[in-house]
Amino acid sequence: MGWVKLMPQIFDNIETGFLPALQEAMAVCERADFCVGYFNLRGWRHIDAHVERWAGGDGKCCRLLIGMNPPTEDRLLQRQASSAGAHGDEIDNATAQRLKRKLAEQFRNQLTFGRPTDADEAGLRRLAGQIRSGKLQVKLFLRHPLHAKLYLLQRPDSISPKIGFLGSSNLTMAGLSKQGELNIDITDHDAWDKLARWFEDRWKDNFCVDISEQLIAIIEESWAREIAPPPYHIYLKMAWHLGADVRLGDEEY
Repeated sequence: MGWVKLMPQIFDNIETGFLPALQEAMAVCERADFCVGYFNLRGWRHIDAHVERWAGGDGKCCRLLIGMNPPTEDRLLQRQASSAGAHGDEIDNATAQRLKRKLAEQFRNQLTFGRPTDADEAGLRRLAGQIRSGKLQVKLFLRHPLHAKLYLLQRPDSISPKIGFLGSSNLTMAGLSKQGELNIDITDHDAWDKLARWFEDRWKDNFCVDISEQLIAIIEESWAREIAPPPYHIYLKMAWHLGADVRLGDEEY
């Protein structure tokens, strides 16, 4: 696929897959800015090989901005806090920290569903490693619910250095390749620059908070951790779950 084109191309995962196009673009790039409404930790392994080649650090990494919607009750809290601000778009630090904890718990819950595979385990470890090395930076946008899906990439090419996609695909396996979506590549440099400024404004927002360390901790405390827990700890965990009904009875009566 050539990137110097006169007409944009549509990727719908029906006739034309979005994941192969994104992988092909990442293969020739050295940095990326992604904004998605939802991020699946296990889905990262489908593009992590390209990020692994990048040097890491500012200007040589992938910056991932997540606007993952919190649960219904927290969305109401978010909107109430926003409407109470001086300009109708402010939330307070306490609300932001509560939302951060809630969304971090959603990431933790992702790893409790489905059957773990060797590929998932290896992918999660690479994800943690890329965050540690600065090849991936992850932030949550908390000022208001953000449902945008934007993929901006740059490569060392004087003629066509900018590659982008705009559409409906979240950074999940379903969004990248399995379910019907509608994405379009960004072939106009002026449009790319405007979208890059849009991304930068949100990345630098006071209520855009870094969650990189929390994601590392979630992975290291899960079944994908490098060092397996002692059998006695597994026994205690099972006993704690098996005793849930007894604890609940003590609390009620």
